[in-house]
Amino acid sequence: MNPHTRREQIAGPAGALECAINDPADAPRGVAVVCHPHPLHGGTMDNKVVQTLARAFVQLGHRCVRFNFRGIGASQGAWDEGAGEVDDALAVIAAFREPAMPLLLAGFSFGGYVAASAAHRLPEGAKPQRLVLVGPATRSFTTPAVPPDTLVIHGEHDDVVPLQATLDWARPLSLPITVVPGGGHFFHGQLPLLKDIVLRGLH
Repeated sequence: MNPHTRREQIAGPAGALECAINDPADAPRGVAVVCHPHPLHGGTMDNKVVQTLARAFVQLGHRCVRFNFRGIGASQGAWDEGAGEVDDALAVIAAFREPAMPLLLAGFSFGGYVAASAAHRLPEGAKPQRLVLVGPATRSFTTPAVPPDTLVIHGEHDDVVPLQATLDWARPLSLPITVVPGGGHFFHGQLPLLKDIVLRGLH
């Protein structure tokens, strides 16, 4: 992401997990954890959308932690159909969250499902302050209900997760969706706009 990225490994439920940490220029005001897209379809913590989310969080003054799910990059273990990947996210949250600081949790595509599921499993009093889901995998995975202030961003022409699937998921929750006109799943040519939406949505 930039030359100031720190790479660390933490103990995860299936072995070591590879993490990348970026700090803001001043003392961090919070910690943000970002979950990457589907491991079996080329998803890693260095995905462009994941890095865009990380840049937004750092600009907002948060320490940002990206990580590779089990079996990806230097992370140990093997694909666990989503269940183990949620456990991975909870392990990263436990390792990096600061009790006195707000936690932000975000995910892109499959990572959106993981972030929503991890937030759902965190106990009351330990929930994230805000949740950001970009193109969440609402068609392929049973994504749990999320808080009403969750920022959900979806491309109009997403060909991986149809916008309709996310609208159908959000409708019973009365949850607004920010739709990017003309946007595809990976927001090609629209990453600056995606970053701006996150910056405006979390201010």
